[in-house]
Amino acid sequence: MGYKRFLLEGNICGDRVRLARAMQKPPMTQEDLAREVNLLGMEMTKLIVSRIEQNQRHVCDGELLMLAKALGVSMEWLCGCDQEKPDNKWVYG
Repeated sequence: MGYKRFLLEGNICGDRVRLARAMQKPPMTQEDLAREVNLLGMEMTKLIVSRIEQNQRHVCDGELLMLAKALGVSMEWLCGCDQEKPDNKWVYG
């Protein structure tokens, strides 16, 4: 019996990261998001944000948490598991 292998290319949060930035008032740039993540203690650049949004870079769990905090959404929403619109409140910590 064979095993099915599922390969995930890129990431599953890129579209939601872009959407969450656009929903900020005023909209957040990629540079703004990178700065917020840096202020939370994790190094990130505008290029990294761009590659995440274009599904060209995998996102580790720690980065997902910091992106969620910086954007004021849940990790579940960023992953597409929660379909409700975020209310831009800090969900984590």
